[in-house]
Amino acid sequence: MSLKLYAHPFSSYCQKVLVALYENDTPFEWCLLSPHHPQALQDWARLWPLQRMPVLVDAGRTVVESTIIIEHLGLHHPGSVSLLPTDARSALEVRSMDRFFDNYISTPQQKIVFDSLRPEAERDARGVADARAMLDTAYGWLDQAMSGREWAAGETFSLADCAAAPFLFYADWTHRIDPSFANVIAYRQRLLARPSFARAVDEARPYRPLFPLGAPDRD
Repeated sequence: MSLKLYAHPFSSYCQKVLVALYENDTPFEWCLLSPHHPQALQDWARLWPLQRMPVLVDAGRTVVESTIIIEHLGLHHPGSVSLLPTDARSALEVRSMDRFFDNYISTPQQKIVFDSLRPEAERDARGVADARAMLDTAYGWLDQAMSGREWAAGETFSLADCAAAPFLFYADWTHRIDPSFANVIAYRQRLLARPSFARAVDEARPYRPLFPLGAPDRD
């Protein structure tokens, strides 16, 4: 098998790539990043010294960063579902929304989670408050953007939705989406119903006790 994915099923950025793989039934070899698989951890650290997941190895070529991995898959392992439009203007909208979910949903969400893992004396209360405020602002902007849209960049499931699915999933666990943002809540539900993401969510269920803020009894 030419594709190896170094990843963990509970990681949001890994799920982003998994959704793309599952959308096209692309075969790959799991290299589970876990203390129970020390060889995979050693290989991962050698391939990508920054030790950020996921990492894709394609016939000896190392590809890092989830967005780049998905674009690489589209170029070298295309399937029936194209996750990036061929039209340059449409592709720009998809990439723009992908950046939105990475920078304004995932980044503040992870700030809150990672802060909770610090010793109490080292926590950044102001930073967490700013992260929560950013999430509220991002939810509000997204609620307007999703008015009349089925998917993040229009009517077609895309790279942007691969990002939105895990990031909104965990963001709602971390900083609940206000009921007034009905378009965001409905969009999150559509993402959860998408078979590719539903599979990723189910594969991650055994790891929910790892969520430091306590995984809610929903989803």
